[in-house]
Amino acid sequence: MLFKRQWKHIDKVLVAAAVLIVAISICIIGSATHINKGAINYDFVAKQGGAFIVNLLLVLFVCNYDYTKLRRIAKPLYVINLLMLVAVMFLGRSALGAQRWIQIGPLTLQPSEFSKLIMIVCMAALLADRIGKLNTWREIIPFGLCVGIPFLLVLKQPDLGTSLVFLAIAVAMLFVSRIRLKLLRNIFIAALCLAPFGWYFMKDYQKSRIMVFLDPNADPFGAGYHIIQSKIAIGSGMLFGKGLFKGTQSQLNFLPENHTDFIFSVIGEELGFLGCLFLLFLYFVLIYRALLTAKECKEPFGMLLVTGIVAMWTFEILVNVGMTCGIMPVTGIPLPFMSYGVSALTTNMMALAVVLSVHMRQQSAIFL
Repeated sequence: MLFKRQWKHIDKVLVAAAVLIVAISICIIGSATHINKGAINYDFVAKQGGAFIVNLLLVLFVCNYDYTKLRRIAKPLYVINLLMLVAVMFLGRSALGAQRWIQIGPLTLQPSEFSKLIMIVCMAALLADRIGKLNTWREIIPFGLCVGIPFLLVLKQPDLGTSLVFLAIAVAMLFVSRIRLKLLRNIFIAALCLAPFGWYFMKDYQKSRIMVFLDPNADPFGAGYHIIQSKIAIGSGMLFGKGLFKGTQSQLNFLPENHTDFIFSVIGEELGFLGCLFLLFLYFVLIYRALLTAKECKEPFGMLLVTGIVAMWTFEILVNVGMTCGIMPVTGIPLPFMSYGVSALTTNMMALAVVLSVHMRQQSAIFL
């Protein structure tokens, strides 16, 4: 009886927005990767499509799980998270100058992607009883350690993009936990003071990305190549785009990583400004519906969970779209539900399941 009552209150609009985004993603991935040495290649589409079907079934199952039980397993999840990130350092596979992946049979998994959602659960569990009580540095230290250790492990891979996502999530969750604004201001000031020292610990390619962000033409065939080709692709799509499978930048391999980090550029070229606008509208619906769930949630742990997920999605969307348009540095942050990658898709689908679980239980409580 309770199961049926909860299903009546599932957020159909939120689910529809996410499914539509993934459907667009599979079409664009197919367009961006269908030519491989002159032959048709649908391997990427099959993998992403298969992962989506499996994850959609998992979402329908997991959303019926009582999200409050996640709080009980937050500590074991945190330990598992640290073990995964440490394992990458010793067992990880290197690619594109970073060691971020673990090969398990036919699957290539990226633990730092799963780490985002795990960290949201752990931070929510830590802050749920401290809302309105974060007034001194002493009260912030446990939270700082909780975030800081995984942050440094991910940064070591190196994966600056995911590390920044951790920080964005942490700031958002601290803010809704009603941290004393003076303390939050002091944290920002301390971070700004330490930022120049961070430059010396950055990898050469990371420094190059920042420099070419200021002037892409300083290295047009090196670090600035991605941004230049991305802007050409988006600009050439104009209002209506060139059509699926007809983009020159993506089809002729001028645009690197066109099915992952720069998939938004392919949308701009092949579906045009209107296609980009429609995708951003779907993202707006996704974020708005999740925010409504966070606002309506009267239980602190659930509110913090959804807030962290909204912060993750919002930050990744803004940074990825800004990166492809040339108004933000290249960071390697994927576009939620869009970029190719089983680990990223699984993380976002499970995050969707958590939001749905919170929403369904809040609505069920209202109509009891």
